[in-house]
Amino acid sequence: MTNPGISKHVPLSEVKRVRVGHLQEAKRNGERFVMLTAYEQYSAEIFDEAGIDVLLVGDSASNNVFGYQNMIPVTLDQLLPLCAAVTRSVTRAMVVADLPFGSFEVSPTQAVESSIRLMKEGMAHAVKIESTKDFAPHVAAITRAGIPVMAHIGFTAQREHLLGGYRVQGRGSDGKRIVDDALALEEAGAFCLLMEMIPAEVAAEIERTVSIPTIGIGAGSSTTGQVLVWQDMAGLRGGKPFKFVKQYADIRGTLSSAAEAFATEVREGKFPTIDHEF
Repeated sequence: MTNPGISKHVPLSEVKRVRVGHLQEAKRNGERFVMLTAYEQYSAEIFDEAGIDVLLVGDSASNNVFGYQNMIPVTLDQLLPLCAAVTRSVTRAMVVADLPFGSFEVSPTQAVESSIRLMKEGMAHAVKIESTKDFAPHVAAITRAGIPVMAHIGFTAQREHLLGGYRVQGRGSDGKRIVDDALALEEAGAFCLLMEMIPAEVAAEIERTVSIPTIGIGAGSSTTGQVLVWQDMAGLRGGKPFKFVKQYADIRGTLSSAAEAFATEVREGKFPTIDHEF
């Protein structure tokens, strides 16, 4: 006989609306979850229908949407309409929005105010903050305000100039610093840790040590979840991909071929035809 006081476990893939508790339960049950970036309606809709569990409206929009060279220029005001578009376009996925550079560093109060805007105007379900243990008070303040926080440790692109460029963090004895960051941010109330470009063994140690789920990008295979920028994953971005990226499609090639075919038919008078007339 089933104990009525114990709820039946539902696999994450069968959850109808992904929430913080589902990701934490996934870790406890040894399940893995999937996160992709999304910045507008159609990619969000497609990824939601494909069963992607979490969509990140990242500050990576800076160089994947707005054409900047790095993550630093994008503003909170620029991310808000992107976030709202993504949230309106999904029915299952959890939507996490980045706090961009300049929107939280000044004080915990500034971090809370920016997070509130992402929740109210962007309709996000949670926020992500690029963090070290120094920002534990910011994470704690946002959490006290009732907003779920995903903490981002390891390589943090908003600090690329301070870190000396795109470099792996936590090699050798420096690994302890990353572990200490993880523990401090968990204690501050983060519901999840995103770990970027750190050695696989350091990520594995953090995954074993913390009770909250972890997400990796260039952090090995031991994490609870994995994330990629969708333009990298689907082959839309040109040039050589990062080492941690696997391309699952050639969207850039497909779009290029379609554009070339359209241009050719227009120039040769083959489009439009009578089938496309009113």
